[in-house]
Amino acid sequence: MVRGTLEVLLIGAKGLENTDFLCNMDPYVIITCRTQEHKSSVASGKGSDPEWNETFVFGVSDDVPELLIKIMDSDGPSGDDVVGEAKILLEPLFIEGSIPPTVYNVVKDEEYCGEIRVGLNFTPEANNEEEFAAEEETCGGWKESSY
Repeated sequence: MVRGTLEVLLIGAKGLENTDFLCNMDPYVIITCRTQEHKSSVASGKGSDPEWNETFVFGVSDDVPELLIKIMDSDGPSGDDVVGEAKILLEPLFIEGSIPPTVYNVVKDEEYCGEIRVGLNFTPEANNEEEFAAEEETCGGWKESSY
């Protein structure tokens, strides 16, 4: 079981499909890790090549298979449009500890619609095996009395 802190560095996106026909779209990102969710700032008027350079932190307390990154276009009261999404498998991160900024494909309806650049860092909690070993040393043996 994996426990620790997952740090996500959201850098930017390129070549996104513009969902606004008359002007540049205003993209933002929703990052979901199991039941936890963070929302980036809106890159107002940045269109198909937004930059955020924001960091988000998630607590990981169970086996989490993937990170879901959904790119949205802020359209105000008329409702936001889905631009696309990227899924990042986390198993390599848990093994390596960090993944430098990497480009991931953004997909909508199983079609490529741009790319997003994200860096990942994982900091595990203290090793449970060490805690178990410490408990084992104090259990079951006899201790010399001070009398």
